[in-house]
Amino acid sequence: MKHYEDNFAHMHLPDESLRPDIVIDHPDFQFDGSLNCVEKLLDNHVKQGHGNSIAIRTFETTWTYQDLYDKSNQIAHVLTNDLGFVSGNRVLIRAANNPMFVAIWFAVLKAGGIVVATMPLLREKELSVMIESAEISHAFCDYRLEDELAAVKSPFLKQVITFDGTETTMSKLETLMHNKPAAFQNYHTMADSVGLIGFTSGTTGKPKMTSHFHRDILLICEAFPKYSLQPKPEDIFTGSPPLGFTFGLGGLVLFPFYFGASTFLIEKPSPELLLKAISEYKVTICFTAPTAWRIITTLVKDYDISSLRKCVSAGETLPLKVWEDWHDATGLKIIDGIGSTEILHIFISSHEENMRKGATGVPIRGYEAKIIDADGNELLANEPGRLAVRGITGCKYLNSPEKQQEYVENKWNITGDIFRKDEDGYFWFVARGDDMIISSGYNIASIEVESVLLCHDDIAECAVVGLPNEERGMLVCAYIVLKDMAKASDDLAKSIQEWFKKTAAPYKYPREIHFVESLPKTETGKIQRFKLK
Repeated sequence: MKHYEDNFAHMHLPDESLRPDIVIDHPDFQFDGSLNCVEKLLDNHVKQGHGNSIAIRTFETTWTYQDLYDKSNQIAHVLTNDLGFVSGNRVLIRAANNPMFVAIWFAVLKAGGIVVATMPLLREKELSVMIESAEISHAFCDYRLEDELAAVKSPFLKQVITFDGTETTMSKLETLMHNKPAAFQNYHTMADSVGLIGFTSGTTGKPKMTSHFHRDILLICEAFPKYSLQPKPEDIFTGSPPLGFTFGLGGLVLFPFYFGASTFLIEKPSPELLLKAISEYKVTICFTAPTAWRIITTLVKDYDISSLRKCVSAGETLPLKVWEDWHDATGLKIIDGIGSTEILHIFISSHEENMRKGATGVPIRGYEAKIIDADGNELLANEPGRLAVRGITGCKYLNSPEKQQEYVENKWNITGDIFRKDEDGYFWFVARGDDMIISSGYNIASIEVESVLLCHDDIAECAVVGLPNEERGMLVCAYIVLKDMAKASDDLAKSIQEWFKKTAAPYKYPREIHFVESLPKTETGKIQRFKLK
């Protein structure tokens, strides 16, 4: 069936035979027929008389649902009337987390476009790969980030429209929006029309295009937040992940708006600014990564965070020490979770009642998971193996049948993570599939070594990789950021090694230690171990 005038996305979806099973086993997950997800996320709040409720706050401004609705409709008119846009075109958004980003995101879907949201730190080379891969025709760019996008030369990119994320000047978009109607007839997309293309975050090299339907965008709102957060309209969400990352999109836009709550957006969300927002604006739900939770814990005593009721961590596994230090400092439990860009959001997590510290959790409503060996056989309790997941959403790589066959086996999504499942059904992270170090016959998970090192008083951050070694096959090598880099020395390295052997199994100790100023990370805060290798 033809969904759009420009049918690029649907032509490049993987064949049905290569897709994972989609298992819809609850009435909450029934989204069929004609469906534009914006109606549920935004329009209905206005139609039901909640237009004056706050949708978005920043340190500088406040938008109601009516403000967001009006601006999204005006931008949709700009797209369809002024920019030569046709339904199905891919539209890139380049901006930090600000209200205009959200208005444009909704406008693209209203007009029948497909959103490609990106992160501010991306450079010309990365943007070029995205524009070429997705054949992107239109881009909206915060004028402060224009230089890298302006350097991209692509026959596909026809329009670059600048806007002002600070709302202090009239950029091109604001000028075009002026006098446009504040009402718009949404494009009649179907439940299985592609609405979103998310590029994987590149921890393993070249990013891949994951596609998601309008239905998928609503389905994830019925899964993790209902299971772990129980959101209410009075909740205020905040967090650090960029909206170009599906963890951030869900936590800071989709989940609050699905439940009629509000979001607090911070363009450069340092731990100090997250704490300031929580303290001054009475934020109740915060999403960030383990690295940020570690720093926030050291600062929290100087802020009033009494309003905070839910703390969510994802993006990387949550070290037990970070969980314990935060709980000791605040009495709050961090909800850990694992999701993927392919599956769109979190699929294994916990809530306060069933949480087991150190475990990632159990499959949340809408998903099931198992641990399998290299041949796809399910493993016994506590045996580490490959994590396989299926449920209400699943992997649909565009234009990449060979990668699709790697990610989907026997109709299950294979995430690339090594987990074990205990006798009670809890899932425990062991390693990324490509982060297992096999040294002298021992299987050593990078994350295990990192978790031990993080308990050392001098260590602020670390990343562990396996380096080829003739004698042992691989050597455990640690890259360490010290709290005080002036202490870096061969003597300290030796002392850390001796301390490690007393603290954990000696065969896991890092035989090589390099002190570094910083670790290479994706913009979502994940450590890029492949760069260290």
